[in-house]
Amino acid sequence: MRYLTPSTLDDAFKLLTTHDLAIVAGGTDFFPSRQSHELCIDILDITRIVGLSGIGFTENRWKIGAATSWTDIARADLPCAFRGLQMAALEVGSLQIQNSGTIAGNLCNASPAADGVPPLLTLEASVELGSARGFREVPLSDFITGVRQTLVASDEIVTAIYLPAPPDGAIGHFEKLGARRHLAISITMTAAIIDLDARGRISCARIAAGAASAVAQRLEALEKDLIGQNPKTVEVLPRHLAPLSPIDDVRGDADFRLEAVAEQCLRAIKEAGQRHG
Repeated sequence: MRYLTPSTLDDAFKLLTTHDLAIVAGGTDFFPSRQSHELCIDILDITRIVGLSGIGFTENRWKIGAATSWTDIARADLPCAFRGLQMAALEVGSLQIQNSGTIAGNLCNASPAADGVPPLLTLEASVELGSARGFREVPLSDFITGVRQTLVASDEIVTAIYLPAPPDGAIGHFEKLGARRHLAISITMTAAIIDLDARGRISCARIAAGAASAVAQRLEALEKDLIGQNPKTVEVLPRHLAPLSPIDDVRGDADFRLEAVAEQCLRAIKEAGQRHG
């Protein structure tokens, strides 16, 4: 097994065109998710590539480098709409995992319970993919296609996450339910971004739920119905959760997950609304 650590994107792209490599960006879930016969594989570590980490703002949108750690995201000076993403960053495993794990690794792992995905969906994130053939950008809502499945081609690397500037007054929030308070896989999780008008009514709403379907989902019907409402008196109806398709497993059955998501939506909306005031 070879462990390759290129320092430039061009070098990484060349290696991908000539070798069969597994890409890691932190590697915190790489070996635990593989069977013993899958361990003898050549690895391309992208975390030492110059310019692939860090957070910046240009051309009215934010850029988070693919190799940016969850610790860096949690500590960054970001708008209040990013609060849900920063809360999620503090839920990604232990401190050691947060120090090593990266935003691109979380997305490419494509777990239904990936904590970073719902808040990134509410931030309307897009994913930049690079290869020797060039670069392309796809919405995060299209990037993850199923459990452990993404649009990344065999010669591509996720190079950055882009997020358009959110509304100035918007507030983000994140709710996670696990079997224990910390170091737990999500049973359900919900992210919200809420903005209020001068009357204290909801003028912008983005809600996403994870671990309740194969791929995290925006709840667009709920978002639409929230407009004009007081965040303290909102309701979440069964039709609002129609995009979800939770499973029964050892952490909870489908009905329980739907009830949990509904409660998390209410909590996230109310909390974001209160912080707005």
